[in-house]
Amino acid sequence: MTPLAPFVPPAPAPPKIGPAILPPLRLGPLEIASPVILAPMAGITNRAFRRLCRESGSAGASGGSALYVSEMVTARALVERHTETMRLIEHDPGESPRSVQVYGVDPATTAAAVRLLVTEDRADHIDLNFGCPVPKVTRKGGGGALPWKRDLFRSIVSGAVREASPYAVPVTVKMRMGIDAGHLTYLDAGRIARDCGVAAVALHGRTVAQSYSGGADWSAIAALKEALGSTPVLGNGDIWSAEDALAMVRSTGCDGVVVGRGCLGRPWLFADLVAAFAGSSARVTPTLGEVAATLRRHAEYLVEFFGDEERGCRDIRKHIAWYLKGFPAGGQLRHRLALVDSLASLDDLLDSLDPSVPWPGAAADGARGRAGSPRRVVLPEGWLDTRDLTAAQQILVAEAELDVSGG
Repeated sequence: MTPLAPFVPPAPAPPKIGPAILPPLRLGPLEIASPVILAPMAGITNRAFRRLCRESGSAGASGGSALYVSEMVTARALVERHTETMRLIEHDPGESPRSVQVYGVDPATTAAAVRLLVTEDRADHIDLNFGCPVPKVTRKGGGGALPWKRDLFRSIVSGAVREASPYAVPVTVKMRMGIDAGHLTYLDAGRIARDCGVAAVALHGRTVAQSYSGGADWSAIAALKEALGSTPVLGNGDIWSAEDALAMVRSTGCDGVVVGRGCLGRPWLFADLVAAFAGSSARVTPTLGEVAATLRRHAEYLVEFFGDEERGCRDIRKHIAWYLKGFPAGGQLRHRLALVDSLASLDDLLDSLDPSVPWPGAAADGARGRAGSPRRVVLPEGWLDTRDLTAAQQILVAEAELDVSGG
C-alpha cells in the first residue's frame, strides 16, 4: 500500500453556533479549553487511541484541547506495580494533562494507589470508577454497585482527595444513576463526592441494570447539576455526534460532556466536538481513503504501544467494523481484515479500497459499540438490605481488592 498522508481534520468554519458554547472546564488547577472528555474504555483508550484522538481534537479548533482518560486500572494492581498496569498508565511525552482512571473497593488501597500516582508524578488528573456494570465487578460490590454503600463510597473518595490535594491533582468520580430504577444512588453519591472535595462528577444516564441498553436519561444529569450547584457536572450517555453533545448541554445545563462509544472508529469526532464548543458548524466527513489512512495509523500506534507487530495487529481487528461502518467494503474484505496479523497484510487489504468513496453520512453515524439488553445485576448476598456495610461484606470487599486481573 502506498503510504497515505495522516488525515488531519479541516480547520473550523466561521462560528455559526452560539447558545450552547461552554467556557473552559476547570478541574482544580487544570483548565480544559474544550469541555470534552474521552471516557475510559477497557481495551480501547490505551496510549495509541488517545494519541489519535488528541491529534484530531487539537486540529478541531484554535487552542482546543479535550481531556483524554486512560483505560481503567485497579488500585491493588497499581500498589503492587503489576507490569501490565504500569504500562497502561504510561503517557506520551507530549500528552497533557495526563489522566488516569482508578478502580478500587477498599479505601486504604485506593488511597495508596492515588499516593503512588501523585508522589511519583504519574498523573495530572485522577478519575475514580463507580460505574462499571460488569458482573464480575458488581458481584463483589464494586463499580456501579458501590455507591449504594454510602460510608464506603465516602471513605474511598475522601481518601483519594486527601492524598491528591497536596500535589494539586484534581480527583473526579464517574458513576451511574444507580443499581436499577428501584435503587438510585446518583444524587446521594453526587452530594457526598462534592462534600469530599472532588473537582467534578460525571454521570452516565443509565443504571447498572440497563448496562448499555435503551436510552440514556439526560434528565438525571439535569437533576444532578441542580443538586450540586457550582460543582461541575459532566454528562455521559448517547453522545454520537457534536449535535448530541450540544443538545445535552442545552437540556441539562451540564458543564461538559464525556464521550465513549461514539468515538469508536471515529477518533475525528473530537474535531467535531472541539469545533462545536468553539462555535463552529464545521464537521469532519472523511473519504474512505482518509478513513483507511487513520485506521492504518491506529494500527501502527498499537504496534508501537505493545512493542509487538502481531499483537498490535490483533488488537486493531476489533476496530475494523467501527471504522468501516456505512462504507461499501464488502463482507469478504471485512472478514479478511478481521484476521489481519501484520502491517504488510493490512496494507495489502486497505489497498483494495476505493479511496475516493465519500463519507456515507447517516449510514456511518449514530450508535456504535456494545448495547445489549437490560439484565439482573449480580450483587453480593444481602447487599441491598442496608446502605451500610455489614461485617461479612467488609470481608468480601477486602477480598475483592485481592482479585486482580492485571489492569
